[in-house]
Amino acid sequence: MSQLPKPDTELLRSKYPDVFARPASARLAMPATIAAALAIFVFGLVDLDFSPSKLISGVSQLGWITMMMIPPNPGASFPLYMQALGETLSIALLGTTLAAILALPVSLLAARNIIPSNLIRFPVRRFLDSIRGVDTLIWALVWINVVGLGPFAGVLAIMVSDFGAFGKLFSEAIEGADRKQVEGIRASGGSVLHEIRFGLLPQVLPVIAGQVLYFIESNTRSATIIGIVGAGGIGLQLAEQIRVLEWQKVSFLILMILIAVAAIDFISSKLRFAIIGQRAVA
Repeated sequence: MSQLPKPDTELLRSKYPDVFARPASARLAMPATIAAALAIFVFGLVDLDFSPSKLISGVSQLGWITMMMIPPNPGASFPLYMQALGETLSIALLGTTLAAILALPVSLLAARNIIPSNLIRFPVRRFLDSIRGVDTLIWALVWINVVGLGPFAGVLAIMVSDFGAFGKLFSEAIEGADRKQVEGIRASGGSVLHEIRFGLLPQVLPVIAGQVLYFIESNTRSATIIGIVGAGGIGLQLAEQIRVLEWQKVSFLILMILIAVAAIDFISSKLRFAIIGQRAVA
C-alpha cells in the first residue's frame, strides 16, 4: 500500500506565513476573551449576592410549595376562572390585531425599497425602536394610570408594545420581497400604489400572517403577566391566589394557562400552513 508523500513544511510556511507564524495578539485573543468573560461572570455572582446555601434552601421551599399544589383544585371558582381566561385570550387577540393593523402602513414608511430617502425612513425607524424598547409590563403600568385598572389597559399595553415590534418585522419582510413582480407592474404602467398592492403585499402577507399568529400565542403569556399588575384577565386571579397561599388553585390556574397556550399553538400552526400552504419535504 502506497504512502502519502510527506508535505514540504518549508514550502507551506512560505505560502501561508500567517498560519505558521500567527502574531501574539491573534494567539492571545481567544484566551483573553475567555478570561474576561469568566471574570465578568464571577463578578456578577459576587455583586448579586449569589449564595449556594440560599439556593439549596430555596429548592427545598420550592419542593414544599409543589407538594402543596397537588392536586390542582379550582374549588367553586371554576366559572370565574374560565371567564378570566377568556378575558386574557381576548386581551391578547385584540391587542395583537390592533397592533398589526396600525403597524402595516407605518412599516411601509420604514422600508428601504418603499421610502429610499433617510429623511422620512430614519425617524420612523427610531420611533419604532423607542416604542419597542419599552417592555409590555411597563406599558401596562403606564396605561393603568391613564385609563384605570381592567382589561382595556391590557389591550392598550399589548397594542403599543407590539406596534413597535410589528413595524420592524413587517418592514424587514417588505425589504426582502422580490423586486421582479414590482418591476413587472411598473413596466405595465402601474402606479406606486399598484406596485405595493399587487407586487409587494401578496408576497409579504403570508409572512406577516405567520408573525401575527406567533405573537398571539406569545401575548397570551404576556397578558397573564400584565394581569398581575392590574390589567385584568387570569393573571389577576393568579396573583390573588398566590397572595392568599391557595396553592391548589394556583396550580389549576397555571394548568389552564398551559392548556390554552398549547391549544393556541396548535390552532396557529394549522392556520399558518393554511395560509402559506404545505411545503414538500425533500
